[in-house]
Amino acid sequence: MAGEVSVITVGGKGGSLSSSSVFAVANRIAQVRIDSSVLDRLSSSSNHKNPNPNLKFKFSLLKDLSPQESRASLLLLLNKLLLLSSGIRPSLPLSIADALNDTNNNNQFDFDHEFDVTHDELLVLEKSLFVLDGISAILDHRSSALSAMTDAVAALSCEATGADVSAFNWIIDSGDGSSATKDEIAVSSDLKVLLNGSKLVGKIKLESNTTNQDTAVSEIPQVHATFREISRLVHSRTRVELNSPAGKGGGTGTGKALATTFSSLSEALRHLGKSSWSRAKLNIDVMTNVDLRSSLMEMFRTECPTVDSLEDIFMSSSQARYREHYIDFFHDLNGLSEMVRKIVSWEATTAFVSLDETGLVDKLQGNAPSRVDMTGQSAKAEKKSEKRKKVLGKGTSVLMQFITDTLQRGVGEAVDPSALLEKRVQDLLSFFDPKHSGFNSLLNKVKEIVESNESRRLPKLPKGTRDFAKEQMAIREKAFSIIVEVFKRHGAMALDTPAFELRETLMGKYGEDSKLIYDLADQGGELCSLRYDLTVPFARYVAMNGITSFKRYQIAKVYRRDNPSKGRYREFYQCDFDIAGQYETMGPDFEVVKVMTELLDELNIGDYEVKLNHRRLLDGMLDICGVPPEKFRTICSSIDKLDKQSFEQIRKEMVEEKGLTVEIADKIGTFVKERGPPLELLSKLKQEGSKFLENEGSLVALNELEILFEALEKSKCIDKVAFDLSLARGLDYYTGVIFEAVFKGATQVGSIAAGGRYDNLIGMFGTKQVPAVGVSLGIERVFTIMEQLHKDRNQATRATETQVLVAILGDDLSLAAELVSELWTARLKAEYMVSKRVMKHIERARASRIPLMVIVGERELNEGVVKLKDIEANKEEEIPRDRLVEELQRRLSGMSP
Repeated sequence: MAGEVSVITVGGKGGSLSSSSVFAVANRIAQVRIDSSVLDRLSSSSNHKNPNPNLKFKFSLLKDLSPQESRASLLLLLNKLLLLSSGIRPSLPLSIADALNDTNNNNQFDFDHEFDVTHDELLVLEKSLFVLDGISAILDHRSSALSAMTDAVAALSCEATGADVSAFNWIIDSGDGSSATKDEIAVSSDLKVLLNGSKLVGKIKLESNTTNQDTAVSEIPQVHATFREISRLVHSRTRVELNSPAGKGGGTGTGKALATTFSSLSEALRHLGKSSWSRAKLNIDVMTNVDLRSSLMEMFRTECPTVDSLEDIFMSSSQARYREHYIDFFHDLNGLSEMVRKIVSWEATTAFVSLDETGLVDKLQGNAPSRVDMTGQSAKAEKKSEKRKKVLGKGTSVLMQFITDTLQRGVGEAVDPSALLEKRVQDLLSFFDPKHSGFNSLLNKVKEIVESNESRRLPKLPKGTRDFAKEQMAIREKAFSIIVEVFKRHGAMALDTPAFELRETLMGKYGEDSKLIYDLADQGGELCSLRYDLTVPFARYVAMNGITSFKRYQIAKVYRRDNPSKGRYREFYQCDFDIAGQYETMGPDFEVVKVMTELLDELNIGDYEVKLNHRRLLDGMLDICGVPPEKFRTICSSIDKLDKQSFEQIRKEMVEEKGLTVEIADKIGTFVKERGPPLELLSKLKQEGSKFLENEGSLVALNELEILFEALEKSKCIDKVAFDLSLARGLDYYTGVIFEAVFKGATQVGSIAAGGRYDNLIGMFGTKQVPAVGVSLGIERVFTIMEQLHKDRNQATRATETQVLVAILGDDLSLAAELVSELWTARLKAEYMVSKRVMKHIERARASRIPLMVIVGERELNEGVVKLKDIEANKEEEIPRDRLVEELQRRLSGMSP
């Protein structure tokens, strides 16, 4: 390698080894120097002057390693000896340093020679993991380099093969932590930065291998993200191991522990290598010049490691680890790492050659080279045929130009055209080797491309929030219309309240969930928070305005400072229906439960169950079990988790965290297991001798539930209800009936609606008590179910309700304005398009699933007619221009919406 050899100082105060420095010494890129202060300390020590001649050590364990691995191991041994210092003679560290700096490639160590060593030296030699740590450093350095390079290489392959990269756009942060891992999102984002503006991707070039191409591209985010994650883990462990002293107790860890960390790297490398090899092969397959493709394929088959060889060394490393032969395991893993590095280099090389195919062919034929447009800008064309240029992405074009310029700087005398391809391939393969002097510059350029020019990055959503595409909004709007219709059917009136309230309005209403309230910064002396639900703002509105009777509905967004997870967001819609005021006993409770069942039935999401309980019955149960009244609410909060955790977990929480005795917790356990058909379980709880009949609160609850269940039975919805004593509902403001609807279909979303009676909430605002009961529909989870059902049923969602497309064949905007305005005036849903190409109009109508087209060209205009085309039936007929609106209204009246 050209350039000065750097020097790595070991043993000095504050100095530490890194994986990159170990890699440099292992590959003779750097030499070693022992800090002079450490040598002075070793020389002044008296503990080493009389070594025990009976203590011997052979370095034969290094014999079967590669020269690179041996040198890395010796460097780690040197560092561990210097870190210990006590009982270490200068002679052994100096001998190791001399061997590492030997430029004659003659290692001064005789692996079969026995060395006289002190007791402390022998401890380091036998107990430390210097061989494993040395190879680990090489693996760490190479993995970090691969992790930084693979996305850029894959982006070049996507352009070389014209791959469909639309899948990258769907790997986004959905806000609930369920769509993709953080690393998958990061890989997808980096790929989009690199490919931004590319005119090559999305043009499938392979007809016979599209399945392989799709797989090789679609798996990039997952495979690369896994490798990123594991590379970070490996780096974290290696960084600790490199500078940990051996110690008297045998080192910082065991071979088993280190191998466990690195075993996942083996699997990740295997998948990365196979994926990269597939794309390298595809890069060659898409080349159009037969001779160039054939020559490159021959070199690829001869020099690039095969998938079979990759599998062989992977199996060898796995077997070594299984047999606990840890040096063999790390040796094979290092071989696997180098093999994958070569495959990725071949992928980069084949992609580069494929993208620069025209230029290479011109040079091979002795023609003036045709330039690839790597700036994304139009160059002056000499011929019409040159208009179709390879316009690369803004990121990949910079990378291609950097590689081209770097390789050209190293060109000396002219190369024979017949050897040009081989020279180009070897230059590229060498350039993608971490030992190459320009490799770090290449990594820095990739980092610069990805991290700089943030305007090319797509903006990121805050965690716990989502955007909704047009198809999703079509589903949502349909659902909202059904929900509003049900609410209005029951006489509810609309209400809207601010997105934020005074903090004092919200605090103290939600029990332990109050920690999830989103607080806002102090604005002008008022402390405000985003609304947590719609119920407390409704209670505040009723109290503030002195209302004594109100049946209302509200559909609006609420906010929770929660940790996003599957189905849980920080911003989401709630659909609330509430009845406030004095009514007959259980009348509003019955109607609210009935409204909930109507909503879920008419949304047609599938099977569900309404779990129902009574807060006073729950309090009575806790009283019967011996729970102190001051702990009722916090114990309810624990019981409320039974749908997600086992009773054993809840029991532990109640005893260890909330101070209940084991006996009381076990009594609670016997009660919360009770559930069943409402009237049957109610009869059981009211039978003679029941402890519930002895408790005043629970007796009132049982009598109220009897009235409710009889009403639900008469309304023919009781078959959807399960009486469940484990239902607690953690919110503090509930005072009576509580209920929760749970979806029973395949999509796991949990609770989809919930509510209950809250007689004291309105009075908490300092006014007279106004009893109330309400239900909140978990609309976001319902949407998740509806969207999945659309996918399962292969139902195409129509994002627009447009009924007619006015297609003007020409460029007359005024004619389009005249015609479409007539349709708008007649309250028809219409769009217009002006284009000379009739197929563009038809494609637009089909893409938007618009049923009818009105086509007007020059002939139709002259004859006073229009063509009316039925898109689905693919039929058209001419009708008089003045009968257009009448005919459209007639046809559309017979069409289903």
